[in-house]
Amino acid sequence: MPFAYQSELSGIGERALHDTVWYRRRFRPPDADRLVLHFGAVDYQATVWVNDVEVARHEGGHTPFSADITNAVQHGDNELVVRADDPVKDLSLPRGKQYWQMEPEGIFYTATTGIWQTVWLEPLPDSHVACVRLWPRLDEGAIDFDIGISGASMSVAVEARLGGRPVGDWLGEPGKGRLPLEQVVSWSPDSPTLYDLTVRLGDAEGRNVDVVESYCGLRTIGACDGRMLLNGEPYIERLVLDQGYYPGGWYTAASDDDFRRDIELAKAFGFNGARKHQKAEDPRWLYWADRLGFLVWAEMPNFHEHSELAEQRLLDELAAAIERDRDHPCVVAWVPMNETFGFQRPLQERVVATFLDRLYRRAHELDGTRPVVSNDGWEHALTDLCTLHDYGAVADLRSGYRTLAAALDPGRRSHPPYLSGYAHRGEPLLVSEFGGIALQGSAGWGYGKAATIDALVDRYREMVGALMGEGPVEGFCYTQLTDIEQERNGLLTFDRRTKVDPAVLLPITQTAKRR
Repeated sequence: MPFAYQSELSGIGERALHDTVWYRRRFRPPDADRLVLHFGAVDYQATVWVNDVEVARHEGGHTPFSADITNAVQHGDNELVVRADDPVKDLSLPRGKQYWQMEPEGIFYTATTGIWQTVWLEPLPDSHVACVRLWPRLDEGAIDFDIGISGASMSVAVEARLGGRPVGDWLGEPGKGRLPLEQVVSWSPDSPTLYDLTVRLGDAEGRNVDVVESYCGLRTIGACDGRMLLNGEPYIERLVLDQGYYPGGWYTAASDDDFRRDIELAKAFGFNGARKHQKAEDPRWLYWADRLGFLVWAEMPNFHEHSELAEQRLLDELAAAIERDRDHPCVVAWVPMNETFGFQRPLQERVVATFLDRLYRRAHELDGTRPVVSNDGWEHALTDLCTLHDYGAVADLRSGYRTLAAALDPGRRSHPPYLSGYAHRGEPLLVSEFGGIALQGSAGWGYGKAATIDALVDRYREMVGALMGEGPVEGFCYTQLTDIEQERNGLLTFDRRTKVDPAVLLPITQTAKRR
């Protein structure tokens, strides 16, 4: 795994601000007809050369790109050079929680620059599977797909297995098709059943030319009459805020086990999902969310200074993130914007609303199967979920969410739930940030303080009880999973030691909703 220079695991660990960093590595290519170089993510702009030949340029700090370097490599020794530009003071970049000053402050943390996700070489035959797009159809007991190939046209075979047993197969030409399933089992956090898929590209003699292994889960997500639905049934989403910073590696987990451990710890506290906050996380974290059964709200990192360029950058990266992640069953919501980040106040509401509606429509164009949250926290435009942030005291939560009218009353908030010209249309209401309790005496800050562990547990119990009492709230997201630098309101320390016994919190988190 690569690590940004700011992290200890990079071997540098320097926090000084640098707008440009360079990488150079020598390599010997494997024997192959085609050779593709993949980058998981480079923050923010990347230029790539192989043997002094430019092979790729990419913009977007959280999304992948690739380059066919077949014609640039040579037998024996080769040189790969990468330039990464991440202008620290350019606040139009979608940087999320990465701070643009030397020292982290408030809700912002040390920045990450350059390569921070895996880089790898993929040897391929001339004719190969180029892409696999999946549309699981739970209600129809089938998997729709679109198989793209590169090179000469060949036959495509698709096989589905459940628990190692074949449950469906298909043979035909590249392109779109449907794979009916002999056995239909849904995916959920309580039962994360996945189908294993194999795609084979065959020549005229029936020989396999290329083979791709994948998987999928059958599930539906939606809303009806103000309630969240999972697989057609009412479902309470009990989420935890996860900002995706890791000991040693910072923006990058030290190992694959770290991704799995974070999800297992969150589930041990009783959470059935996470709002991945201001970061498009490494796909391996999403893989473990699929495998372990963990709902994910996929949120984009936002800009912090509005302009037409900032808008376009966020739109482009949103599209790339959806294209990358839309086949993960764990992803149950797209969140393009948080708390109107980057817009100066007083708001030009028409400008904000126009952009939020563009984000909303773009997400639905690319994926019509999931709800889209236009602006998590407040000041919604078009949105499929009404999500509110509320760090009020227990009494305020209890009174503020007893009725829908109370919850949507703009007079009790610093920012109204909806922008002018927009209103609640019956969408489910979720409190997507609350809590943030730190322990008294701990260095750093929280949204509130508790004198002891027992007091923290009592406060958590009262808050969850207030939200899950009689009223319109259909889910919540507690702030937050881990401490990060100066922000010390996690249920875990930054090095993943538990502050509270998970067995104590689990039944509280899963408090039944009173109706």
